[in-house]
Amino acid sequence: MSDVQEATNQLLDVNLCENQMSIQVTESGPRSESEHLQVTIGATVPTGFEQTAADEVREKLGSSCKISKDRGKIYFDISVDSLAQVHCLRSVDNLFVVVQEFKDYHFKETKEEVLKDFEDLAGKLPWSDPLKIWKINTSFKKKKTKRRKINPNSSKQKIDNGRGDTTVEKDVKEFTNSVSDSQILDSYENPAIKEEVSTLIGDDLTSCKDETEENSKEEADPEVLKFRVTCNRAGEKHCFSSNEAARDFGGAVQDYFKWKADMTNFDVEVLLNIHDNEIVVGIALTEESLHRRNITHFGPTTLRSTLAYGMLRLCAPQPTDIIVDPMCGTGAIPIEGATEWSNCYHIAGDNNPLAVNRAANNISSLLTKIQVKEGKLSLGLPIDTIQWDICNLPLRTGSVDIIVTDMPFGKRMGSKKRNWNLYPACLREMSRVCRPGTGRAVLLTQDKKCFAKALSGMGHLWRKVHTVWVNIGGLHAAVYLLKRTPQSFFHPSEQDGERCPW
Repeated sequence: MSDVQEATNQLLDVNLCENQMSIQVTESGPRSESEHLQVTIGATVPTGFEQTAADEVREKLGSSCKISKDRGKIYFDISVDSLAQVHCLRSVDNLFVVVQEFKDYHFKETKEEVLKDFEDLAGKLPWSDPLKIWKINTSFKKKKTKRRKINPNSSKQKIDNGRGDTTVEKDVKEFTNSVSDSQILDSYENPAIKEEVSTLIGDDLTSCKDETEENSKEEADPEVLKFRVTCNRAGEKHCFSSNEAARDFGGAVQDYFKWKADMTNFDVEVLLNIHDNEIVVGIALTEESLHRRNITHFGPTTLRSTLAYGMLRLCAPQPTDIIVDPMCGTGAIPIEGATEWSNCYHIAGDNNPLAVNRAANNISSLLTKIQVKEGKLSLGLPIDTIQWDICNLPLRTGSVDIIVTDMPFGKRMGSKKRNWNLYPACLREMSRVCRPGTGRAVLLTQDKKCFAKALSGMGHLWRKVHTVWVNIGGLHAAVYLLKRTPQSFFHPSEQDGERCPW
């Protein structure tokens, strides 16, 4: 692997789950003041998978969970000790600490009165405990960036690419130029990798600064926090816009704390979530969505890791199960599966060689992250990639336990017209390789009419168990959980005469 690729993996490695057990707050830090602090955490999740996220919270944190009326959000109570574990949840996109919730807020009749109430609200909210949680959460991130300085000479050598003693700013600039010129990514992937580098570059610059220099600077010139207010509003009976609510509420927050407003380079993001007559005020704990954890090589239809987790969890994988994604794309589903269900064997296949290459590169990047985390060579992941024809899989009949895949919508990939032939052929081949009686399939598609027609012709082989309605980039899609019937598969040409298994 080249120096540029290694540096890329280091810069993109900001998952708070790494070295979780070593994340501790000293007794002199914020934790000693909030040792027994209990707070409510809000999380955004893929729409339709709220119950899946709630189940994960109960299993991993032991906390009861409430699903919001506003789709795509859940709430649960934790102690400060569990804050690092919250960042390790696989089903949540973004996290925030709840300042206060108003379940039945009374809006005044005129816009002026409503906005005036928002201004008055800022000074009445219980900000103290949520801000303590925000500070502790920020200290986690600082410890993560400082931990990269364990061997600064070797890290600098990789980023410098052998140029010797040069400034950090120059090194980073040269690094971003190298990434943009790299031939590793195709035209679909370049914008995504640039965005990730631009997002993470500030944290890595901070990690390269001398700690004592930072402390002396903070003592000499205490920095005023920068903030912004983000308003998410849903409902038709409001007489105000989200921009107006954010503007007036944000102005009152600025007057109350004497913070400096900054829409892009902010320290604190205050959230004002309004759904009909319900209001939740919170403080964001994530700078970017937690679903951006596995994929570094993007394609035109890359699936979110959080959605991939929800799809996998639907089929309840058991140890030693063979799980196949026959249309893997960038490999989001099998990579998430190999990470969370490492006692299963995962196969990622696609008919497009570019897609197979992206999936292989994403697996390689993840292995590099694991090696950096553990400080030793990784034993690998239980996953393989292969190029194949979805309608003629090189797998034995009845050899697969679970099939999980994101089928072509007919929008960015394929076409609606082609799906009328593709979907029946796919379901037929899936029924062949899937184990009769116990096999399961979880299939995502937006072309629901075409899928329903294809499934109706496979009723003797597949039984629909459950449907989850989801929102994919503004498209109303569905995730279907299918159960393989006990009936053996027969080749269509054997319908007449002697019928023999495939």
